[in-house]
Amino acid sequence: MTLTLPPTVTRRTFERLAEIGAAAQGKALRVAVEGGGCSGFQYEIALDEAKADDLVLTDGAERVVIDSVSLPFLTGATITFSEELIGARFVIENPNATSSCGCGTSFSM
Repeated sequence: MTLTLPPTVTRRTFERLAEIGAAAQGKALRVAVEGGGCSGFQYEIALDEAKADDLVLTDGAERVVIDSVSLPFLTGATITFSEELIGARFVIENPNATSSCGCGTSFSM
């Protein structure tokens, strides 16, 4: 897999990170892809510190970081924050996923 189009982070994602004080805590939103889940791969989303080999996407002080192993799986993806009746969460809209499960955190390619 070759990275041709880096992930996009929406303004709402950065706004939410500011609301929860991520940068003030010295943290960034880490988006990672790991093997597992009911569809083969799953997203791991957490507040974490940036590492040397991470891609860092910024808007002001707020940051989203993606490790070099996960990056090819997220080519062209959009990272956003969604608020719905069932709850609020960070969401990955991934054009590389051929299918996903109902939970929205597991996908296949």
